[in-house]
Amino acid sequence: MFAKAFRVKSNTVIKGSDRRKLKADLSSAFPALSAVQLSELVPSKEELNMVKIYAHRGDAMTLYVLHKNPIFFELEKQLYPTVYTLWHYPDLLPAFTTWPAVLQKLAGGADLMLPGVVVPPCGLPEVQQGERCAINLVRNRAPVAVGTATMPSAEMQRAGMKGKGVAVLHAYMDQLWGFGDRSGPPSIPPLVPEPPGSEEEEAGSQGEEEEEEGVPCASRDEDPGADTPCQALRDLQLSGGQDGEAEGDTSECPEDGQEEADSRSPQEQMDALLLQCFLHALKSKVKKSELPLLASSFLRNHMFSCCPGGKQLDLKKSSYKKLSRFLQCMQQEHGLIQVKELSKGVDSIVDVDWSHSELRSFAVPTDREAEDCPQESCGDASPARSYRPPEISTLYGVSARMEPLFKDTQHRKGAALSAGDVRAIITDYVKRNELVDENNKNYVTVNPTLCDCLLDKSEYQLVDKLKWDSLFARCLERMQPCHQLLFPGQQPIVKKGHIEPIDITVASRGSNKKVTLIKNLEAYGLDPHDVATQLQHWVQASSGINPLPGSKDKVQVQIQGNQIARVGKLLLEDYKIPRKFIQGLDKVPKPSKKK
Repeated sequence: MFAKAFRVKSNTVIKGSDRRKLKADLSSAFPALSAVQLSELVPSKEELNMVKIYAHRGDAMTLYVLHKNPIFFELEKQLYPTVYTLWHYPDLLPAFTTWPAVLQKLAGGADLMLPGVVVPPCGLPEVQQGERCAINLVRNRAPVAVGTATMPSAEMQRAGMKGKGVAVLHAYMDQLWGFGDRSGPPSIPPLVPEPPGSEEEEAGSQGEEEEEEGVPCASRDEDPGADTPCQALRDLQLSGGQDGEAEGDTSECPEDGQEEADSRSPQEQMDALLLQCFLHALKSKVKKSELPLLASSFLRNHMFSCCPGGKQLDLKKSSYKKLSRFLQCMQQEHGLIQVKELSKGVDSIVDVDWSHSELRSFAVPTDREAEDCPQESCGDASPARSYRPPEISTLYGVSARMEPLFKDTQHRKGAALSAGDVRAIITDYVKRNELVDENNKNYVTVNPTLCDCLLDKSEYQLVDKLKWDSLFARCLERMQPCHQLLFPGQQPIVKKGHIEPIDITVASRGSNKKVTLIKNLEAYGLDPHDVATQLQHWVQASSGINPLPGSKDKVQVQIQGNQIARVGKLLLEDYKIPRKFIQGLDKVPKPSKKK
């Protein structure tokens, strides 16, 4: 449910009457909560927010946020606690226990399968189908996921513990958890001590489960809640290996390395991508003569250009959040660079350890296009330079009502014609049927066919002649609008309806945060991912691709801040899109007057 980013619709403070209603709903949904606990969850005087969101699949939900942490979410009029709430009240829901290696899959959106459930000596918790339940890990009672049971407990045992057990809605390390303070789960010991030899049993069972589900061996002892910004990078295995050993392992088992990368959390993957681009930039882009080098210039001119195709560097999605923290880690933990504040508040890279073993053993990827091109020709504008805008022309489709006029020219219903073709066909029809008025050749006599095709019922007895201009105008009005896209070197593409313009709008996120949304890029042959990458490199702001609400296969580009002027310049000057096909350029913010 929350494996991908969601969209915030509104964020408001809950009033007193709504607080009382929420408290009553919680008391009804969770009878185990005492009056004191309800008052802690729904305080009378502290700020409690109601956030309405749309999930990536379009589901409308409501979050209740206390102390900047989501504590409950409401889906289809059902309240569910988040992991933040369950860490304070671990016995609020019946809980199933699983192995730590399964956590990564739960955070990625997978459901809990019954073979991965650890059955305690006291048996499974008593649940009914559709009942809310939690998931925790062995040796820690702190829940890490919330969902609903897919079948009663008795049926799970009758099925031999096979099939799906819990439909997971929310998990630790997903986007809903990331909406809070991103704290890790506490350590809550089990109520019943584990029997002797349970560790060996866990290792054996976990190994079997990993072999079945494809979980890499490297993640068996991994504690998802205990990683630090640099810890994940220390164990990173980069392509090319170190001292020749990693290369041998990779060549023997290339698929395992890929599975390991896929099993990591999105934050860990972004940390790994940052390190890869950092080493790539130092090894192939930065020259000793460029030092000292501004940190911002290093990121913009070197690291971004080393990002593999189809991926985007986004510091905010990493564990560092800021470039300064990342560079400090590279200096203190890795010893690759030396960073100094040469001017107030501005970091610069003043030295690079070119002989460092980590840098020398890094293998520069060879599958990147334009890797050896000069920076000026392989910069951010390369997708725009290769793009050629289509020739867009308006066409008119033959409708069922107009089909009799085009019958002689073999144009059936749905055939698309240009305005000039329609004019020529109508002119030929009038002359062939001798409908030009003898007294005034500016008029055309209306015969029964023209009457049925062009006149309204109220005009049947009133109109017997039409001017040429009125005749052509009525024909075009009663035909179906179409448009044609002609890309260089391709066959023309004809689509029904008018082409939708590229729509640029500014929306609010949170209290005072603005984002720019760009829609309908696909209609003009533009790749939304390329446009998002271009803008991210240009304006140095976070960008992303989100599903377009109300559409199944369309997406929209989102970039932080009011960037209408920059987006307009990119589309008009780089991609050469005509201004008439871009909507929203009139909303460019006016420059503030200097006092």
